[in-house]
Amino acid sequence: MKPETIAAAAGSTNAHPFDDAIALASQGDDLWRGHTSAPYGNMVGPFGGITAAQALNAVLIHPKRLGQPVAFTVNFAAALADGPFELQARPARTNRSTQHWIIEMRQGEHTVATATAVTALRRDTWGASEVPMPQAPAPQDVPPPTRRGRVEWLQRYEMRFIDGAIPPAWDGAHFDSSRTRLWMRDHPPRPLDFASLTALSDVFFPRIWRRRATMTPIGTVSMTIYFHASQAQLQRTGSGYLLGQAQGQAFRDGYFDQTAQLWNEAAELLVTTHQVVYYKE
Repeated sequence: MKPETIAAAAGSTNAHPFDDAIALASQGDDLWRGHTSAPYGNMVGPFGGITAAQALNAVLIHPKRLGQPVAFTVNFAAALADGPFELQARPARTNRSTQHWIIEMRQGEHTVATATAVTALRRDTWGASEVPMPQAPAPQDVPPPTRRGRVEWLQRYEMRFIDGAIPPAWDGAHFDSSRTRLWMRDHPPRPLDFASLTALSDVFFPRIWRRRATMTPIGTVSMTIYFHASQAQLQRTGSGYLLGQAQGQAFRDGYFDQTAQLWNEAAELLVTTHQVVYYKE
């Protein structure tokens, strides 16, 4: 095992809560053992972003990993129960500059999540972004919410809503758009890396709540993240804020999808992400 693998896998009482939450212990070839994290608890089971980050971390700390994450998809098969879980992450194919991964998360005899990842050796090439960062006030000029969230994981993030916050009342009011824009970062602040960027990609509350102001039961079925950030960009971002924008696209027959983008304060697009969500009436 690489030295950085040992450091990343070992939890510590002095570590940031996020690092404790994603800590994994090697169980032999391609196998890792982790535990759900009370600080990232949701209404039912853990916050989906932390589950995604745990699954990706099995790739990030794997001694056979080639390059950096380019794409990652996680499918939530069931809510995790509080307690230990097992992750299997194996490289299905390694090419000269890309690597394809298959990941499975299990509790006992049951599969609770599956995932795939693509990592790659990035090369300097021409580049451009066709999704400009929206105009927004500086994060310090946007006050944080005055009320605390009802679930524990919300305390792990500093979120400053510019527009599209959670409806002030669950009164069934209809909004013309489900768009939300906010500044966000880990709380307490933590230098950004691929694992924390994965979790931050899922901090947006369900778009159907914004569109209808109704506490509709929901559950993310599948989430895909495309990483546009290089390691150097993550290091430059440090523990600064990210500007996130999310919007739903279609709500129909019990499912809706929402897309989101995250930029750093230097207006660099770091991530685009898409997820499909089940809802029930």
